[in-house]
Amino acid sequence: MSGPAVLAQTGGLDQSPAEIVKKYFALDQKGAKLDSLSFEALAPYRDWEEEPVWGRVVVIRGFSVAEHYSQWDIVDRLEVVIPVTFEVIGAVYMETAGFVPESGIEEIRVRVKSVRSRWRIVEPVMPPHVGQKRMINFVREAFVKETEPDKRASLAQLRDELRKAQ
Repeated sequence: MSGPAVLAQTGGLDQSPAEIVKKYFALDQKGAKLDSLSFEALAPYRDWEEEPVWGRVVVIRGFSVAEHYSQWDIVDRLEVVIPVTFEVIGAVYMETAGFVPESGIEEIRVRVKSVRSRWRIVEPVMPPHVGQKRMINFVREAFVKETEPDKRASLAQLRDELRKAQ
């Protein structure tokens, strides 16, 4: 390969490591960790094979990634720590279909490293951080598929709580 095809490779060291972090969390915000098929879309951005089974999903309004290297902790030229800030609305607990409002700002520090000549997120492995609209749609889909009346009622209540969340 040569020319533009090489430059377009995901996570190439000629790209900013912040771009990898932004792409990863944009997919996470769209619900990529909510099912196993879309989870694989995150593979080019992370350096772990499997995600734990998450019982908790953080519901967010949005996120921002520190894009300029002056805002990062630079370990060396092949490893950096980039701050990411989330505007959190609350959390959904999957087992109980419960929503707990927890409005606030969450800041995490994402370690990005060169792995096999590509930028990859090496830590932290953290629960899904899903956008409010996507989470509402996810609950709506579960409601439609559910046949048990008690579970349908719980899902309907969860959907309504998510809609009202500020």
